[in-house]
Amino acid sequence: MSLFVSSLNSGSNGNCYYLGTEHDAILIDAGISARETERRLKRQNLSMRRVRAIFITHEHSDHIGGLYKLARRYQLPVYMTSETRRESGISNARILIRNFIPHEPMGVGELTVTAFPVMHDARDPHGFLVTHGDTSVGVFTDLGMITPAALKYFMQCHAAFLESNYDEEMLKNGGYPPELQERIRGDHGHLSNLQALECFLTHRPPFMLQLFLSHLSENNNTPELVLQLFSGVAGHTEIIIASRYKESGVYVVGGSRPGKLSTLQEADQLSLF
Repeated sequence: MSLFVSSLNSGSNGNCYYLGTEHDAILIDAGISARETERRLKRQNLSMRRVRAIFITHEHSDHIGGLYKLARRYQLPVYMTSETRRESGISNARILIRNFIPHEPMGVGELTVTAFPVMHDARDPHGFLVTHGDTSVGVFTDLGMITPAALKYFMQCHAAFLESNYDEEMLKNGGYPPELQERIRGDHGHLSNLQALECFLTHRPPFMLQLFLSHLSENNNTPELVLQLFSGVAGHTEIIIASRYKESGVYVVGGSRPGKLSTLQEADQLSLF
């Protein structure tokens, strides 16, 4: 069975990922505006009509900036922990907020979503594994460090969104003050390019066909640097940069035709929309 995935935006200016089947989909995070979310879906022939729920990793504004309007407009349930809800300040008076329990799979239409705790300087941050049949895609951003729980799910992924936030030399020699540098590189901050590369090379499963390198820093990283680092050692795994400026295109994960959908006609043939 296949999953169709797209990064709508990935970075400190907003995060939002689409994962779904031909019938049901979810968004993970809603950090760009509701209008921009709709635009980026439409440009890829995707539709909010397929979206059944929004899952929130944590309460930082680049992950929930467009949440309230999007959830209200489409009457979507929002899944977040109670601590994340309290820290976010979002009221459940006009949107439906549901809790989730780490490591307990939840059914959302044809999808199964499993949350797992991660290390980040938020109140109660989580990543997610999304499964349809025998195909799984994971979202591993704002990690701080690679924990055993995150590794457990990473090793199940046919594709993964993996944080590759900063180049160590660019961070060290850039204009950030020392305390901010320490926050970024600390165990509750972000993964460096080299940490992401080590995770990929050491723990990727043999069936991982796509790796979306995500949450790249605007000031301490470049897509070219990340591609150069990963591409030469990626083997059969396709390396995709999840942009902080535009949508990624739609990728098919699993099934008999994995890879990027190159044309709208091809998408129509798959009865996605």
